[in-house]
Amino acid sequence: MTQEGFKPISNTPPDTLLNKLKFQFRLVLDFQTITVYRHLQEFLPKMKGKVLDIGCGQSPYKHLLTSQTTQYYGVDIEEANQRFDYKNSRIIHFDGQNIPFNDSFMDGFICTEVLEHIQEPEKFIAEIYRVLKLGGIGIVTVPWSARYHYIPYDYYRYTPSTLNRLFQDFSSIKIIPRGADITVIVSKIIVVYFRDLQSPKKFIPWLLKFLLDLVLCPFFVVAILIGHLSLAFRLGSKDDPLGYTIFLQK
Repeated sequence: MTQEGFKPISNTPPDTLLNKLKFQFRLVLDFQTITVYRHLQEFLPKMKGKVLDIGCGQSPYKHLLTSQTTQYYGVDIEEANQRFDYKNSRIIHFDGQNIPFNDSFMDGFICTEVLEHIQEPEKFIAEIYRVLKLGGIGIVTVPWSARYHYIPYDYYRYTPSTLNRLFQDFSSIKIIPRGADITVIVSKIIVVYFRDLQSPKKFIPWLLKFLLDLVLCPFFVVAILIGHLSLAFRLGSKDDPLGYTIFLQK
């Protein structure tokens, strides 16, 4: 098994002051999360009825749903605490394939950054289709330019061609790239910078790394600014994005 050198930070909901600060900090630096959040921010407040959050983790986006008009159901695998550092006692456990609800039970669903961790995506998507009502809507996000993560439970990267095939049973499919190649480059710079901050134990190497990171800090800040400008002005090629968002209707 490959050792994961820089594990992803668990995505927590903004439910406490500390978590709110962490969430906002993430929306400045984590371009994968930024681009996912922007699409969810537009889509989730419009959802109504029973909404299923598949692979929900700590339910970081539940707050975007209108509580008066939706009923939230979060499902995740029982081993999520050990595998992905998630702690959420208010979810329903499932086996990662078979969704424990009756046919046509849900009015909508959310599935963010989960599909790449599913070994048999066709069966998984068929289950989503089964529990969704006719006319029900859903949103799926998948990474494209992302490092090998949550090792070894990371299996696929999906092109729009494959996504169209996988979701072909849905009556409406809309695939939108998240970010562009410029955003990807900035995202990689951020990962390298923070990975480098994981300092060695010995003092001299630590001091040298600290001084180098200090010198590079202004360039790091400029890179973050360029990343946000690339999103604001849609700069770069959409053929090499951070990932894709799929809007669906049954």
